[in-house]
Amino acid sequence: MKDLLFLLAAGFSDGEGAPYYCPHCAIFEGLLALYPKLAEALTVERVPYARPRQEIVRLLGMEHQSCPVLILQRELPPSCADLPWQKAEGRLFLDDPQGIGDYLSRAYGIPRPHA
Repeated sequence: MKDLLFLLAAGFSDGEGAPYYCPHCAIFEGLLALYPKLAEALTVERVPYARPRQEIVRLLGMEHQSCPVLILQRELPPSCADLPWQKAEGRLFLDDPQGIGDYLSRAYGIPRPHA
C-alpha cells in the first residue's frame, strides 16, 4: 500500500486577496515534479481548503485536518522512527513539513531538505 500525502489544492479562497496557495504544500508539489518516481510511489490527494476536509477527517478525525499531511500506509521504516510521528484513529502520520521532507528522503531515497 502506498503512503498517502494530502496537499491543499492551489487557487483557493480565504477572504480578500484570493486566490491563494499553501506555501508548505507547494514545496511538496515541487518535490513531486522534480522526482517523478516519488510521485509514482505515493498516493497524492489534493483537497479543497474549506473545512471539514472529509478525506482527511475520515482517516484521522476532526482534530487532524491540516495540510500537508502524510499518512503512513506501510510498516514504519526503522530509519524513520525518530521523526515527529503522531497517531490518530490507529494511524501514524506527519503534519510537520520538515518531518515529511525528512521521511520522504529517508524512505524513498530522494535528497534531504537543507535546514
